[in-house]
Parts: sequence; structure tokens; C-alpha cells
Amino acid sequence: MIKRSFLIIFLGFIIFGLISCRSTQLSLENLKEVKEGKFTCYFDNLYHDFIIDLPDNYDSTRKTPLIVLLHGYGNSAEAFRNATEFHEAANPRGYAVVYVTGAKNKKDKTSSVGWNSGISKDGNKDVEFLVALVNYLQEEYGFDKSRIYSAGFSNGGFMNHRLAMEAEETFRACVSVAGKMPVELWNLRNEKNNISFMQVSGEKDDGVPKNSNGTAKYARDPAIEDVMEYWATSNNLDESEIIKIANGSILTKWSSKKNESVNQVWHLLVKDGYHSWPTKELNGIEINEIILDFFDEIK
Repeated sequence: MIKRSFLIIFLGFIIFGLISCRSTQLSLENLKEVKEGKFTCYFDNLYHDFIIDLPDNYDSTRKTPLIVLLHGYGNSAEAFRNATEFHEAANPRGYAVVYVTGAKNKKDKTSSVGWNSGISKDGNKDVEFLVALVNYLQEEYGFDKSRIYSAGFSNGGFMNHRLAMEAEETFRACVSVAGKMPVELWNLRNEKNNISFMQVSGEKDDGVPKNSNGTAKYARDPAIEDVMEYWATSNNLDESEIIKIANGSILTKWSSKKNESVNQVWHLLVKDGYHSWPTKELNGIEINEIILDFFDEIK
């Protein structure tokens, strides 16, 4: 009788704990559409806004794929939208696009808006925020759960390395443009992954450590070449193809000869590229189209 009572009490604690966890799970709050396609909300008492661009043929019953766009440090969804015009390439190809504004660090009043890419252990809960945002958008617009992608620039690129490491159940593929993997994330990296990943690196971008130009020797973060080998091997990809494009830029693609892996890992090294979003005028590259080609390749 005593054993049975103890068991009942023990199970009660477990059930209470599960209910408590669910009840404290964070979600979007005070969500408002301030003008057509532009929304504001709060998450964990932090302000965010986001802008949605839907394809012309959008139909909530058609399982439209979604791409989440993350700006660089100190930027915003609207400024990033104006700078990249990614939706103008994506919408005609059937993709919906959402540009999202990050938040200031809760514990650093001097910070600007950005993303907690894993550098700060007690920083903003940005992985949870972006997962919650995607869940809301899926419910509201009927987006295809199997085709949710993300891409980001600079600090937004750092964040995509973290999303790929920690949120593969939500995101099918991630793209980092001029981003790196912080050493804090590298030291806790998964042994195995099941997510496609693309990196775009400027040849002359010293902010992204590289073995090729010696900057990795003096950096605390890992060389981007080592990071890309990691993404390939952790996804069980063992064969690489090197393609020269545009004005001497090099695109490396990893695949598998052992099995028919659906994952892709690409690394585009932009000839004479700096810490910027590549353009046709400066680099001879239509980077928006290349990123969309990458997403198209993922079955």
C-alpha cells in the first residue's frame, strides 16, 4: 500500500512537471498587423517586427514553402528587405518570404538589435523565438512544414549556423552569407546532422576566418573551410564537386556516393568579395537566384 501511494505521488510530480513546462512555454504575444504585410509582436517581453511577402499565386491550401530572412547586427527587417530585394526573386518561384527584426540583448542596454548566435549563454532566446514565429506562420498561412528555410547576413549568418545545429526539426535548410560559426557553438557541435547548409564567403572578408588567407591562424573562431567540412561529414556527404562561376568565384558542392542523401552542402567563395551581400554589379553573381537554386535542389 505504501509503495503504491509513493508511486502515485511520484507520477503526480512527473505529470505536474510536464504541465508546468508546457504552461511556461513562450509564444508570440501582442501580435498586430500595423499595415498590410507588416506585423509587430513580443516574445519573452522583447519587441520584434516582421514583413511577409507572399507569391502572386499564394493559396493557403497549396503548401507554399517559406524562407525566413535574418538581417545583420544593428539592421532591421525593412532595411534588409530594401537592400536585398530577395522576395522579388523568390516570390515568382513560388516561395513566401518573411523578413524578421531581431532584438536588443536583454542584459546589455548598450546593445543594438541582432541575434544570439550562441556567443552569449544567457542571451535572448532567439532559437525559440524563430521556431515560435514559424509555427505561427504555418498555422496562419498553411506553409509547407517540410519546406521551411532560413538565410541570413553577417550576424544573421552566424544565427543560421545555430539554427542548423539546434532547430533541424523546424528548418529544412539554412544559408549563411558572410557569417561564421562562433567557437562557443563549434565546441558544442553535433556529431551528426540532418539538414542542408550553404555558406557564402567573400574571398577578402577577414571577418570570416579562412585557412586560405591565413586569417584563421589568429582567430578564436574556426576556419570556414573546417566548418564546411564539418557540415558535409556530419550529414554523411563524402564527395565534392568544384564549379567555377562568374568572375572566378568557386562553388563547392558536397554529395554522397554511398547513399541517395537528400541533403546538400554548398560553399560559395566569392572572388574579391568583402563583408557584403554579393551583387551582379560588384561580383557578377545573382546571389538571390543561387540561394534559391540551392533550396530548389533539396527534395
